[in-house]
Amino acid sequence: MGFKIIVLAKQVPDTRNVGKDAMTAEGTINRAALPAIFNPEDLNALEQALQLKDRYPGSTVTLLTMGPGRAAEVLREGLYRGADAGYLLTDRAFAGADTLATSYALATAINKIKDYDIIICGRQAIDGDTAQVGPQVAEKLGLTQVTYAEEIMSVENGRITVKRLIDGGVETVEGPLPIVVTVNGSAASCRPRNAKLVQKYKYASTASERAQSAPAYPEIFEAKPYLDIREWSVADVDGDVKQCGLSGSPTKVKGIQNIVFQAKESKTFTSSDADVENLIVELLENHTIG
Repeated sequence: MGFKIIVLAKQVPDTRNVGKDAMTAEGTINRAALPAIFNPEDLNALEQALQLKDRYPGSTVTLLTMGPGRAAEVLREGLYRGADAGYLLTDRAFAGADTLATSYALATAINKIKDYDIIICGRQAIDGDTAQVGPQVAEKLGLTQVTYAEEIMSVENGRITVKRLIDGGVETVEGPLPIVVTVNGSAASCRPRNAKLVQKYKYASTASERAQSAPAYPEIFEAKPYLDIREWSVADVDGDVKQCGLSGSPTKVKGIQNIVFQAKESKTFTSSDADVENLIVELLENHTIG
């Protein structure tokens, strides 16, 4: 018996390359000024979904992301690794969304997809570090949730068994399907691209991408409908514009500061016994250690 799995993925700015133009005047991220990557913990979530697909024949993995047109790259990356389909939520009305507006948009899209057993996402995105979207999606859909997952151990008789990492140890929990699972970055790393899948999906694109740059082989999209990455707007998912984007976001950024950390002083120690002893004494006195 197979399962229908939805993976929530996000294209995020690479926070290792943040510059002075990283934020807009309104306090939102200037995504055009930063390199974009697949959110790392969402890759861990994708791997858990793909492992379920491997274990339970007939299972399908569908990716869902929200963002500008270029976020379709995240969906292609998922297809190259073993996902079966992708949906892109893209609309200017979605721009500037906080976690509440984001979870609302994702939940409306999931309701449109309708047929699902398991929803998996990363614990948090590196551009916000809130760990709120997954639980909020579960709440809006009225579903049970399991957070901080390290491994999805089994799915049997309408119930899922998950090993989760918590403060002080590890616990194993069960929950009924359908369910939302959020995955830690310490879970299994995502498998690399599969060469055959790259060849299969290298022309996968959205209608907007094809409109902006005419594909080399337009006829293949009629012969191979799986190459069409579906785009949905607010209207397509029957969403309320007032609950999307900035208008649906109660979280507001009041100010932005660039902080540069600089050492006030430095000391040089040699490898001599005396220097090592003096360093240990100093660290103990200021309670850095001990």
